[in-house]
Amino acid sequence: MRADTLSIGELSQLTGVPVRTIRFYCDEGFVESVRSTGGHRRFLPDTVERLMLLRRLRALGLGLTAIDSVLGGRRSIAEVAAQERAKVDVELATLAWRRASLRAVEQAAPVERAARLELLAAVTDGRAAQHMLEAFWSRIALPSMSEDGASMFISVSVPEPPNDPTPEQVVAYATLVAIVDDHRLRQQIWARTRTGEEFVAYQNALLDGGIAEACELARPCVRAGEQPGPGPLLDRFVEAHATTRGRLDSLTFRRALLRTAAVDRSPSLRRYWELVGDITGEDVTVGEAHSWLLDSLDRAVA
Repeated sequence: MRADTLSIGELSQLTGVPVRTIRFYCDEGFVESVRSTGGHRRFLPDTVERLMLLRRLRALGLGLTAIDSVLGGRRSIAEVAAQERAKVDVELATLAWRRASLRAVEQAAPVERAARLELLAAVTDGRAAQHMLEAFWSRIALPSMSEDGASMFISVSVPEPPNDPTPEQVVAYATLVAIVDDHRLRQQIWARTRTGEEFVAYQNALLDGGIAEACELARPCVRAGEQPGPGPLLDRFVEAHATTRGRLDSLTFRRALLRTAAVDRSPSLRRYWELVGDITGEDVTVGEAHSWLLDSLDRAVA
């Protein structure tokens, strides 16, 4: 047996793994051993390769459960490496968010520091903040919209948290959360939700291609600083709303549409869409273009 096997000391020298660690791996079943006639642990030569693989995977920070799945042939090295890398990405994003938050507090003017600290302390994680925004739009602002429709709307309403945010982006994202958490805004939205069929029709119209097209065409106008008002773009916007309701464009219809959209023109939601642009880098967001069209509707009705 001695000629064909290795002692625990020899195995330790060949692999660089301490003896006490080898004993632990043996006790946990990661490494197999046989007993000599004297009761000492002996190891087959292929244990060297197995133990070296175990050591290298541990050096990369992989847990014993993941390593056991590799040694047992249930998962590949690439699979467990990808899983570990994804975990590291999350950790790095959390640290980056925390660093940017600390910088934002550090850079704040003395008179603003307390308020900024309160704002950022309520949003300590980018992904958690994203989920809070998604919950607002899906459960409060869009309660009767289909799942696919809500997902489409959320995709333009909730920006992805930057992986390496600037202090300004962290402040902007935290402000988005503060806006949707405002009790007055929620009351206004709930009041609109209770209008029933008209609100559902308004929601469905927002997903219509005609309104999306009108918003897209309005972007250059917003970008150029054009004043909102009557014109072909507004007519197209109103027609898209009227079509989804089976109605005709009229002054009465425009007034009703303006009442339903009142909360969308609130200072809170206007600020929301500006902040989305600050985070994503868009010079004109969909929400800002939509607000411009609603302002045009207001002037046309007036």
